[in-house]
Amino acid sequence: MVFDTFERMVAFRYLRARRQEGFISVIAIFSLLGIMLGVATLIIVMSVMNGFRVELLGRIIGLNGHLGVYSPQGSITGFDTLAVRLKQVPGVVAIHPLIEGQVLASAKGRSTGVAVRGMSERDVAGEALLSSHIVAGSLDQFADNTVMLGDKLAFKLGLGVGDAITLLSPNGSATAFGTVPRVKTYRVGALFDVGMYEYDSNFVFMPLPAAQLYFQLPDAVNTLQIFITDPDRASAVAALVQQRLGAQYRVYDWQQSNSAYFGAVQVERNVMFIILSLIIVVAAFNIISSMIMLVKDKTRDIAILRTMGATRGMVLRIFMLSGASIGVVGTLLGLALGVAFTTHIEEIRELVQDVLHVNVFNAEIYFLTRIPARIDLHEVATVLAMAFGLSFLATLYPSWRAARLDPVEALRYE
Repeated sequence: MVFDTFERMVAFRYLRARRQEGFISVIAIFSLLGIMLGVATLIIVMSVMNGFRVELLGRIIGLNGHLGVYSPQGSITGFDTLAVRLKQVPGVVAIHPLIEGQVLASAKGRSTGVAVRGMSERDVAGEALLSSHIVAGSLDQFADNTVMLGDKLAFKLGLGVGDAITLLSPNGSATAFGTVPRVKTYRVGALFDVGMYEYDSNFVFMPLPAAQLYFQLPDAVNTLQIFITDPDRASAVAALVQQRLGAQYRVYDWQQSNSAYFGAVQVERNVMFIILSLIIVVAAFNIISSMIMLVKDKTRDIAILRTMGATRGMVLRIFMLSGASIGVVGTLLGLALGVAFTTHIEEIRELVQDVLHVNVFNAEIYFLTRIPARIDLHEVATVLAMAFGLSFLATLYPSWRAARLDPVEALRYE
């Protein structure tokens, strides 16, 4: 739709209300603020939700791999030969044999349940998320009877590098007096902080030979972690791996293993988008009401314009431009506010915590140590398109009423 200079001049003149039209101007301002806050809120919330998904995906996959291979018998023997076969599957880039188990950890009179993961020194060094987040000690100490644990778990047990930690497994050895739990003491060689509370407070990494001895799995493991080139193709690659392995093994991809996490995030994102979109809808109704009042107030002006030669189309475009300008300006201001807030969200969180002395983002609840935010251009474009579309639709009825106004009837009752 093309607007000529006269139509633009009249439309913008109507937006600058005179003193007696102040109430209409106030409604228009609130409509603009509503559009702005709605767009900004949608961008901020969707960016944070998208950041949560990306951070969770990066941390969970960074420590767990894209695919997991398990055996119903509980152990996988000949895993080196099996790994060589699986590396021939298209899309597979790395395979980490490991042992996983739940034990009770105790030290200095404190105890807690932990997840033990036995891995080779080479595989631990190859996991960038883990090897690049060592906060105390060194990976050089990861050998023999030396373990590595999360810094929050170490704080919980009062441990530091060089201290001793005792692991107790209920699956012990059978004796004449019953099952005796396995108990062994290890030295803490390093502490890590991957930024995900669940892992930093519950995981203990152990050299693979020591884990095989402790869990009584000589020359065997109980899991194969597989890393692939494209995580979004995990299901397709899992089918190829399952075909290569046969029915004696089970293959699970990261989406199946963490469906509770990502399913909850996806549902929450969709619901929040729908709920927060109502802010823009309400602002669009405000535009309708302000435009209807503007048309009623400008009845005499419309009649004069029509008698001077203005067509119905010109009147229609004048009021459409007036109403749409509110939506366009509000949307652009909301875009600027949303992007600025999202970019500096961590600084804003710290400022609010310092001023109000409250914990805005609890790591124990959200499993992350900082608020994640990642702007998705596709989502931003969707929000802008919705705001522009609603702003345009909100002007149709009032503009149509203005264009249908009979100048003779309007001037008769003035």
